[in-house]
Amino acid sequence: MKGSYCLIINVEKDTKIKIGKKLGIINFKKGCYVYVGSAMNSLESRVKRHLSDNKKKHWHIDYLLLNKNSKIKKIYTKESAEKLECEIAKKIIENEESIADFGCSDCKCHSHLIYFKNSKLANLKVSSILNSFD
Repeated sequence: MKGSYCLIINVEKDTKIKIGKKLGIINFKKGCYVYVGSAMNSLESRVKRHLSDNKKKHWHIDYLLLNKNSKIKKIYTKESAEKLECEIAKKIIENEESIADFGCSDCKCHSHLIYFKNSKLANLKVSSILNSFD
């Protein structure tokens, strides 16, 4: 299965995390974050990797997910033969805060990590946007 996905991540308290070599230390506010990614080889394997604690830090999201204050609360997937990751991220980011340059080193997007004060708002926006691609 090919497609895109959105991880709903809860950050339990304000946390500073070093993200890779270039982004450096980022202050993550307590709340909910939506990470948008894609997997054009195996969506199932990519999601399974994100859920694992036994992985090397390769992508920006790995640094956040391996922090003890971060937990994936929900995963949305969107099956698609075309890469929709950037379109999805741009729609979710509208009128929301984001972490600049996070998760988008291979594209020209502002960010693929969007902040929400609570998970209810994040879930509503993500499900609405993903449904708009039907």
